[in-house]
Amino acid sequence: MEVFQVLGKSLSAHLLQVSTTLHGILPYSIQGPLLSALGIVTYVSLIPSAPPSFPSSGNGLWYTAPGTIWVQEFLPIGNGYLGAMLPGGTNQEATQLNIESLWSGGPFQDPSYNGGNHLPYKQSKIAAKMQNIREAIFSSPTGTIDNIDEIMTPGDTYGSYTSAGYLIATLDSTSSVSKYARWLDLDEAVSRTTWSDGSTTFLRESFCSHPLQACVQYLNSATSHVLPAVTYAYTIAGVDGLPAPNVTCLDDRTLSIRNYVSIPGMLYEILAQAQAPSGLVSCSAVSGASPPNATLTVLGASETWISWVGGTNYDMAAGNAAADYSFQGPDPHNNLVTLLSSANRTSYAEMLNGHIKDYTSLVSSFSLSLGQTPDLNTPTDQILARYRTSVGDTYLEWLLFNYGRYLLASSARGVLPANLQGLWADGYSNPWGADYHSNINIQMNYWAAEISNLDVTQSLFDYIENTWGPRGAYTAQVLYNISEGFVTHGEMNIFGHTGMKLGGNSAQWANYPESNAWMMIHAWDHFDHTNDVQWWKTQGWPLVKAVASFHLQKLIEDLHFNDLTLVTAPCNSPEQVPITLGCAHAQQLIWQLFNIIENGFEAAGDTDTAFLDAVISKRQQMDKGLRIGRWGQLQEWKVDMDMPDDTHRHLSHLIGLYPGYAIASYSPELQGGLIVNGTFTRYTKEQILNAAETSLFHRGIGRGPDADAGWEKVWRAAAWAQLANETEFYKELTHTIERNFAPNLFSMYSSDGIFQIDANLGYPAAVLNALLQAPDIANINVPLQVTLLPALPLTWSTGEMKGARIRGGITLDFAWNDGRLTTATFIVDQNVAGRERDVIVNYGGRVVAQFRSNGGYSQTVSSF
Repeated sequence: MEVFQVLGKSLSAHLLQVSTTLHGILPYSIQGPLLSALGIVTYVSLIPSAPPSFPSSGNGLWYTAPGTIWVQEFLPIGNGYLGAMLPGGTNQEATQLNIESLWSGGPFQDPSYNGGNHLPYKQSKIAAKMQNIREAIFSSPTGTIDNIDEIMTPGDTYGSYTSAGYLIATLDSTSSVSKYARWLDLDEAVSRTTWSDGSTTFLRESFCSHPLQACVQYLNSATSHVLPAVTYAYTIAGVDGLPAPNVTCLDDRTLSIRNYVSIPGMLYEILAQAQAPSGLVSCSAVSGASPPNATLTVLGASETWISWVGGTNYDMAAGNAAADYSFQGPDPHNNLVTLLSSANRTSYAEMLNGHIKDYTSLVSSFSLSLGQTPDLNTPTDQILARYRTSVGDTYLEWLLFNYGRYLLASSARGVLPANLQGLWADGYSNPWGADYHSNINIQMNYWAAEISNLDVTQSLFDYIENTWGPRGAYTAQVLYNISEGFVTHGEMNIFGHTGMKLGGNSAQWANYPESNAWMMIHAWDHFDHTNDVQWWKTQGWPLVKAVASFHLQKLIEDLHFNDLTLVTAPCNSPEQVPITLGCAHAQQLIWQLFNIIENGFEAAGDTDTAFLDAVISKRQQMDKGLRIGRWGQLQEWKVDMDMPDDTHRHLSHLIGLYPGYAIASYSPELQGGLIVNGTFTRYTKEQILNAAETSLFHRGIGRGPDADAGWEKVWRAAAWAQLANETEFYKELTHTIERNFAPNLFSMYSSDGIFQIDANLGYPAAVLNALLQAPDIANINVPLQVTLLPALPLTWSTGEMKGARIRGGITLDFAWNDGRLTTATFIVDQNVAGRERDVIVNYGGRVVAQFRSNGGYSQTVSSF
């Protein structure tokens, strides 16, 4: 028996805040009477099992009470352009809205905004300061210095991703509520709520259609011919900071909501149109309201739905010198009118079916089974509440995998990529601005995309091309005195904030010019998995070449160790304090970047052989970022200063273990050979992997004094899987679920209730890495090593993966039973001409198949 709360007719931000606070500190049995006294009606409902239309596979989330806490209980829908969070109310539904480009700050708020960069006239002074910093590092006995504040700049008007308010749907009914259920169908990407009100049963459906660029909310009654009166209104209650909007009647069925995120600031508009084929829809201005306000009313209808579209005057293509980095586009109104008209030309059934067809076509090319048995008798929040580390629950683990893919598919297909919260944010100013942190977070968002055949990366590369590249070229010039390529740092907004942000001792997270290199690994991975040569030539290669050109100029000779190698300086291992030289993370990344140049040069059709030769030459000379330290660890810095008790959240020096390959595919011939304490040394692969394991073990389980985030645990799980340690993998993965996932399965940064989506989106990648590994290789002429079931937990003894994509344009299906591989089928794309490679398939410590990836080749292996 579940006790739950439903908001009364008049939405109040104060009541919402009170209910949220009480929910966090009082048991349900005490909340009920207290909230009733405040005007929040309490009901009791007995729900024995999942709703009848819930997926029989169990592929969804379901609950027996409405949500009251946005971050923990509301359910997300989205199409990339728009997002919404749904509490699942009954007589009132308060749908929280998001528009992907709605940001405060930037040039909309401050015309002098320049992306956190120095002014041009300071270039020569900054160059001299940079040289002094490098000399200080090289001459320091410890190879470190305290700060680099003199070359950093304040992040004024950096801004934040912002909520777009609430759409309030009110049903004129006051009877008692029973038989309540709400669920998110992950097969169809539709959120549904059903309840009985007296003798009448209602159904509310909500979804965001990518083809229509619109969201839709539908209401009907299965047991009544006519619905009670329904009203729709808009409010910014609960979004402290947004100015009061202008809400007017565009026509007798449509609300027009126009507002600025600040004064001055970005303009946004939402158009919401109600439909009621058998009823009457009217729009009424609220008398005496200032600024103007209006509502929609639906009378005498057997069904009704409201469609909304939204946009801003942001234009990513205007983030260049020609547009004076204004990022300002046209008023969104005309485009929104066109979108809304297109959306409402069809029936509701056609809109719903079109949405489901689009979504399933995106996600159904890949599937995973872990041998799970769906629990259709226990709500999702209760399944999570009983979950325990290392004990696990295969059904929940499988569900979280699908949920991660759903969230990425729902947040990444707009103009902008998935941000720190994907697409969903309820505040005016959100944690870390809900921005694009580029030292792990935005990367983790996309780790699972290529291998699980999820085509959602185009907005990511468009974003880099349009917001990183143009102003990043200026930053390269004025901050690093480099006239080739572009650079960004650890934090990015949508306004080209490419400078190194100053704020306290912020070098630890801001001094990160390798962010561009890491993202170019994603560009290469996209090409390497898809063989999309046209994309590589027109977008991928130009980005990669520009970034490599920058780092080609930035590497300098090591004058601290004087070993004739090239290093980065100054560098910070992401979010670690020491400012030093030759950080392992940076060196490994740049080495991998230079490999991309060699491996992708021919496919790009580039003829600049002088550039290629320069890259190969400097790659040979550069420090590879792989040293074994005094306590057997893989050093995080070239200076051996790692501490065995450092449980820092980042695994930056292990990037070559996962998601990179400098460690995982280590080659003594290509990476070995270095001077350690005056002695020539060449590590074996076993030594490097053992040192990485030592470092990973000492890094802890992701609950150090600096953080307790979900993403750090997911990264650790993936790393343990890469080391084929199924026990540690499963312990870390299950610890993440028990510790960091909320009842709505959102990943929490900490117990403070801060939402970060990276663990949600990184979770599928960690699961995949336990089942299938095909890490990159330094040279395309080296065989690709594919390992099946490298870290299979005992609890996943039976399963199947279909439609996985691995490097070289290869599709893989495989299955296992009783913990043993039973069959594996490899199919090579037709379009691989010129990129064929040798593939070696490993299982259980031995080679089980070998083939050449010629176009159209297929092979099934079934004898193990």
